[in-house]
Amino acid sequence: MSVMELLSKKADYFCINMSDDKQLDFVNVFGNSKPITMEIGSGKGEFLAIHSRMHPERNFIGIELRTKRINTILKKLDIVKNENVRLLNVFVDENVTNIIPASSIDEIIIYHPDPWPKTRHHKRRLFQESFLDSINMILKDSGFVRISTDSYDYMIWIKDLLDQRKDYRSMYESGYSRIVPEDHFWTYFDEEQSRVGYEPLFMLYKKVGM
Repeated sequence: MSVMELLSKKADYFCINMSDDKQLDFVNVFGNSKPITMEIGSGKGEFLAIHSRMHPERNFIGIELRTKRINTILKKLDIVKNENVRLLNVFVDENVTNIIPASSIDEIIIYHPDPWPKTRHHKRRLFQESFLDSINMILKDSGFVRISTDSYDYMIWIKDLLDQRKDYRSMYESGYSRIVPEDHFWTYFDEEQSRVGYEPLFMLYKKVGM
């Protein structure tokens, strides 16, 4: 089987087909009702490929928009060893519940979102009020949002946005921690940034009742 044929076979298995634009039924997608961890911005796919094998008691969804990155992730996935993983190409915006059912996700992972450090580019940052509204719609009550970034400025930006809301509560007294959580998955990007002196900052927020 050629590389292209193998990628096509993997895409048929792992990539959720949204051609009919119907709201997803995750019991049908995964064949079970296990808790769902969603990673927004799956990058090179290390988290999905390795963490899903370590936690067969959960299902994993990777959100990625770029075809090149989806192909990179597919190369890391194995249909047998990563049977609890699916990939989804969808914008997480105000229309997200047209595709992802409301209150269906147990945990959202966002590792190293682009900090867009220049002030004139801040409007491009993933974390905005509208994005928090969107993930709030699909996250279950008492669900968690796990975030890591090596940009102190972006961490403050995210913290300020979340701390102003009544629907999220930080699990850290100061809103963030420099201590690597026991259950944190150390990615390639973490390793590379650490080598050049950038240490990750960790945030953990819980969705709470209004």
